[in-house]
Amino acid sequence: MKTDTSIAMKQELTQLAPALRRFAYSLTGSPADADDLLQNTLERLLSRGVPEDIELAKWAFRVCRNIWIDEYRARKVRQHLNYAIEDSEEPVADGAQAIEDQIALTEVDAAMQQLPDDQRTIISLVALEGMSYKEVADTLSIPTGTVMSRLARARIALCRFLNPEQPPAAEGA
Repeated sequence: MKTDTSIAMKQELTQLAPALRRFAYSLTGSPADADDLLQNTLERLLSRGVPEDIELAKWAFRVCRNIWIDEYRARKVRQHLNYAIEDSEEPVADGAQAIEDQIALTEVDAAMQQLPDDQRTIISLVALEGMSYKEVADTLSIPTGTVMSRLARARIALCRFLNPEQPPAAEGA
């Protein structure tokens, strides 16, 4: 017989899975690798549980990141980038706009892949998942100031990657 806690955890994980998948994709750069990472994350969460004093969402993102670092990054699985738009819910009415959107997505994805891992992780949690700086700091077990610093460097790097012809802004201003 299943406990109410395990049923509630499975329900919460079901709701959390799309956000974890987006996060996994931001780490791996590949839909197939993101699916594998998501599956490994969910498997670990279900088999080992969550510490009592930690929120499931924060723990899930931390587990996902740690699995990626331990398994995927060590084996250098992220060799092939796949720039596909997935899970599009709305039909495309304008073909030219769809092509422009695909080009922009490809450029942003390529720029994200050039970021150092620590910066890419933080910008993904803030920009894609909408976490606050404090939530990111708690999730990754780092100081809030470190989150802010890495995020600022990531934003500057993305601007440089996406707008190489623009002179860099004054960093002290």
